[in-house]
Amino acid sequence: MSNLFPAVRPRRLRQNESLRTLFQETEFRLDDLILPIFVEEGIDDFVPISSMPGVNRIPEKMLAREIERYARAGIRSVMTFGVSHHLDDVGSDTWSENGLVARMARTCKDAVPEMVVMSDTCFCEYTSHGHCGVLHGRAVDNDATLINLGKQAVIAAAAGADFIAPSAAMDGQVLAIRGALDAAGFHDTAIMAYSTKFASSLYGPFREAGGTALKGDRKAYQMNPMNRREAVRESLLDEQEGADALMVKPAGAYLDVIADIRAASRLPLAAYQVSGEYAMIKFAGLAGAIDEGRVARESIGAIKRAGADLILTYFAMDLARDGI
Repeated sequence: MSNLFPAVRPRRLRQNESLRTLFQETEFRLDDLILPIFVEEGIDDFVPISSMPGVNRIPEKMLAREIERYARAGIRSVMTFGVSHHLDDVGSDTWSENGLVARMARTCKDAVPEMVVMSDTCFCEYTSHGHCGVLHGRAVDNDATLINLGKQAVIAAAAGADFIAPSAAMDGQVLAIRGALDAAGFHDTAIMAYSTKFASSLYGPFREAGGTALKGDRKAYQMNPMNRREAVRESLLDEQEGADALMVKPAGAYLDVIADIRAASRLPLAAYQVSGEYAMIKFAGLAGAIDEGRVARESIGAIKRAGADLILTYFAMDLARDGI
């Protein structure tokens, strides 16, 4: 009679909250989260981003106060994105000592010196055309853009950024930036490469948040979302070029890629839960279709479970307020 019933019962380890917690395999902490922020120059008040409920463009004049607020909540790291009013064909404001990139890094470090400041290194928010580099005709000139990325990286490092985070998706960008930083004496400034960045449909709300003027797409330089082997190759190339940490962007739809890169590399690995991922959870929560907080934690837990060490997420402050 006994052989009619299971000898192995996994439910034994799930009977109550104490047991479930004791045997939980994956956890994430607030220290694992990086908060992306949008900072706009020349405005007097916060600007709500309609496609990202709960997220605002921060007036530059209020940035120091916001960084202090994040630190009090337990946030240890931010990724800075600028919304510039000084656009041109090449994004030259980004390599000005008094440009927005430099001012953001300087303000963050002056306000909270222990805050880890990651400077997104790209041109899409600083160019009149919205592409991530120098346009020649209708195409982005990879190698001309590399030179400018190096200049932007040095400016951010000089202003106090702890990490340069190149998101322009140019071939050889990590090597070019590492060379520029070292030549300028910033040997200790680290690089978190957007090493596997897909041409995803999930970036939609970011365009509103960052004020990009892009018409068209970035498929010629960002990755095909259907390419898994190439995704690993891209990250390993950045590792060879001197990246200190790797990143997969977006995160939730690419858990297989996160797992693949985790298996292939020993570098720290980040994953970016992008604006569209955030918006879907937020709007579904507002509609009463899901429990927003639980789904946010589950989605971030899945990214961690797949192998990410760090997660960039717009939910970071929500989770900090909820105590994770």
